[in-house]
Amino acid sequence: MDALYNTHVKLLAFDFLKLTPSPTEPSSFFRRGKRLSRAETVGIVVTRDLKPGKFVKFTIDDGSGCISCVLWLNQLNSSYFSRRNPSDVRLIAQAATDFASDLQLGVLARVRGRITDYRGALQISVSDVVVERDPNMQILHWLDCMRLARQCYD
Repeated sequence: MDALYNTHVKLLAFDFLKLTPSPTEPSSFFRRGKRLSRAETVGIVVTRDLKPGKFVKFTIDDGSGCISCVLWLNQLNSSYFSRRNPSDVRLIAQAATDFASDLQLGVLARVRGRITDYRGALQISVSDVVVERDPNMQILHWLDCMRLARQCYD
């Protein structure tokens, strides 16, 4: 059993960008032999491209590199959600819309989501966003990443 597989693994951009895709599972990526599927990062939003009703693409810069992220806004029209309870889908869609409005250039954001490969480039398909008010959260994230890399991930 892979203990880290469905965990939001705290990663810095330079580690995230070194992940290698699994040859057998499209939703799996490897970091030093550990199988991962989800990630968490903290950084400054440096780009933002909104396609209303579809998605918002943005980039997080954590000081070690930049991570591309996509937050989907098409839950109400997507066949992926068609089998789910409509009230649940509305809640998910409203949360995504709220996250998108919080994502402005220059904010410090904590992003969690699935690691995906789009056209050969790694990105995070975002499940939740928290705008951090305390700039020390980025430093704390760096320290957590280094500690976890030594004690858990390596």
